[in-house]
Amino acid sequence: MAHYSIGELARRTGLTVKTIRFYSDRGIVPPADRSPAGYRRYGVDAVARLELVRTLRDLGLDLPTIQRVVDREVSLSEVAAAHAEALAVQIRTLRLRRAVLAAVARRGSSPEEMDLMHRLARLSEDERRRLVADFLDAAFDGLAAVPGFAGIMGSMTPELPDDPSPEQLEAWVELAELTQDPDFRAALRRTAQHHAGSQAPTPPRPDAAALARDHARPALAAGIDPASPQADPVVAAVAARYAHDRGLPDSPTLRRRLLAQLESANDPRRERYLELLAVINGWPAPESLTPALNWFTAALRTHRS
Repeated sequence: MAHYSIGELARRTGLTVKTIRFYSDRGIVPPADRSPAGYRRYGVDAVARLELVRTLRDLGLDLPTIQRVVDREVSLSEVAAAHAEALAVQIRTLRLRRAVLAAVARRGSSPEEMDLMHRLARLSEDERRRLVADFLDAAFDGLAAVPGFAGIMGSMTPELPDDPSPEQLEAWVELAELTQDPDFRAALRRTAQHHAGSQAPTPPRPDAAALARDHARPALAAGIDPASPQADPVVAAVAARYAHDRGLPDSPTLRRRLLAQLESANDPRRERYLELLAVINGWPAPESLTPALNWFTAALRTHRS
């Protein structure tokens, strides 16, 4: 049976003599016997063992685990499965770190903001769900029984996938930070209350923002100045429908109420939340309400009576 000296084994495998000696001393690649002069000699199976050891080391396995594999104390498939799972966790951790660093670099965040983003990024799935539920409960508390509100809450719930993209992770970090803004929570609560106050036990009707959007878009596309007389019929049409739906007369008081509701709905943070939600959930990007609502609120301030 052929035997190799440690030098011959090094030439056949491309490993250094020092490395082979280290593995030999650890018992991972033991010598078959020794020469009369006391030098180690290795069997032909040592080449295959060393190739396996090198591959497993390249994949990041530790030496005790490699020892168990080459000694057949554990199957290679079991080790591979466990290591793949460990690598998946490491990859997720690296992606989370990348998301935080990218957000910090883009926004020029302070150390305090970076710390918050880092903590939000590391939340478990259950912790993420509790964070979002707490945010939505604060905004919609007591309104779940109002027709349509359970669906609204569901449509505002982010569902980060098990294997999110870097963009989804960055969006989650920003959205989670946004949910912690008490002023945004209060603003969303006001919008929800306005919307709930406009509901009645009759077939659903467009809310104020949708009504203003639908009437403002053609005027905006036509280039009508919101302060011009041409904007007055648009404002009058929305105010009339808004008043009719609520069983009230059109009046300066009603228009002030309409303006307050639209200003609450036209919050850039709300629009940003919906943009981030679409990224996280893999939905199409939502159409921006801002241009139409900006036009209509400007027109309404001019034509209040």
